[in-house]
Amino acid sequence: MEKIVQILKAAGDENRFRILMMLRQRPLCVCEILEVLEIKGGTLSAHLKLLRNAGLINQQKEGRWVIYSLSTGKVKKYLSQLEKEIVDNTLITADSEKVSRICAGDCSR
Repeated sequence: MEKIVQILKAAGDENRFRILMMLRQRPLCVCEILEVLEIKGGTLSAHLKLLRNAGLINQQKEGRWVIYSLSTGKVKKYLSQLEKEIVDNTLITADSEKVSRICAGDCSR
């Protein structure tokens, strides 16, 4: 029960939910997530830590970059189901379009 509550709390914040939805598209580094969310780095770091502690995302070091991805296909499946329930998903759609415009890993990492 405690793990489920931790997962729901982690995904229950708007910015953390947006991060999860972006990671459905592809793994992202911090700079890419910051570009979409337009929040402070320290705030993003705290969000990513909560998502990692809940087991929703993984991080992998690639050189000097840390790349974040969804932890399992099951998380991606649940997010897809949740997205169907969102009545107004204009913010999620806008985030998705921004992620698509950001070069996929060849820019600066």
